[in-house]
Amino acid sequence: MEQRKRKPSATVASIETDYVRSLRKKEIWKNKQKKRLQKKLFIYAVIAFVLFGGLTSMYIQQKQTLQDKELEKKEMLAQLEQVNEEQDLLKKQLVKLDDEEYIAKLARKEYFLSDENEIIFSVPEKKKKSDEKDDGKE
Repeated sequence: MEQRKRKPSATVASIETDYVRSLRKKEIWKNKQKKRLQKKLFIYAVIAFVLFGGLTSMYIQQKQTLQDKELEKKEMLAQLEQVNEEQDLLKKQLVKLDDEEYIAKLARKEYFLSDENEIIFSVPEKKKKSDEKDDGKE
């Protein structure tokens, strides 16, 4: 049967027997255990909250760093492509500079050098620019 908890009566004196004392000790011990458990659970909850907050913060920071690195990677790839194009252009120019005919043509054009029995005519500026465009395509 269930025992009902009764309020201690001021007029009725309680009987202090070994059984009553052991029940009181068990009740006090259970209350202490509940308080300890509540303290432990509170401490674990605080630790879990701090860890979760730290991990969330680290995740956000890593995500931002990753975005920055991706942007930097795109910029570097664009720069690499530009440098490769420039390198190809320089290699083509180097090959042209190995050709003696090209060097002679360049010397005639830039420094007005001529072969024997050759006459140089000066061309108006407009036509000269169109000639330079044609030379750049070679």
